[in-house]
Amino acid sequence: MKKQQSGFTMIELIMVIVILGILAAFALPRFADFGADARLAAMQGAAGAVKSASAIVHSAALMDPAAVTAGEVEVEVDIDLVGTYAAPTKAGIGLAAQISDVDFSVTEGTDILTIADKSKSVCQFTYKMAAGDSAPTIVTSALTAANCN
Repeated sequence: MKKQQSGFTMIELIMVIVILGILAAFALPRFADFGADARLAAMQGAAGAVKSASAIVHSAALMDPAAVTAGEVEVEVDIDLVGTYAAPTKAGIGLAAQISDVDFSVTEGTDILTIADKSKSVCQFTYKMAAGDSAPTIVTSALTAANCN
């Protein structure tokens, strides 16, 4: 009597490997590109830092009215002011939020500071001074997965 063999044949093993290879070819690109997600998260973190720094500088300026007349307030470092808010400059909100040209593309304009990702310039947000002594506007509408991809 012949003993019945158990196990997989070589063809069955090869078919399993081929099927796994095909699945990997379709699944890997979906999971391999985390760059856009990381870029978007970094920019959202920077926008959060700017919002927090703006509030901290404004609070410090309100606590020390003499600092407002001097045009700067000290929050561990001297921050340039416009009214009681951080100025839209590298020495203003850029310094307060610790955002520099090392990590981001920082561009100063008239009453506006644009902070963008170095590799994707459309992945950006802006810090714009309001009229009078109103709170500045931080526009993050360009921080989308499509712009940061």
